[in-house]
Amino acid sequence: MKKYIKGKEKKLQYVKCNMCGKELEINKGILTEGALLIDYEWNYFSNKDGEIHSLDLCEECYDNLIKNLKIPVDIEKRTELM
Repeated sequence: MKKYIKGKEKKLQYVKCNMCGKELEINKGILTEGALLIDYEWNYFSNKDGEIHSLDLCEECYDNLIKNLKIPVDIEKRTELM
């Protein structure tokens, strides 16, 4: 769950994990902790057409979630990080 500071610039005030409720670390409006941030707009052929769902998971909850998947997540390693 993301909360932004009102104003011209879109600056994060806080991010909380939707699964465990942990408040993630923010420094000067920038998320400084590993997290999965999802904003998905459902479309045709779903029962949620026109809805936008947003959720945020801390790294620990993400790891716990993917452990239970029948088909594992594809993970690609990068050697150069920007």
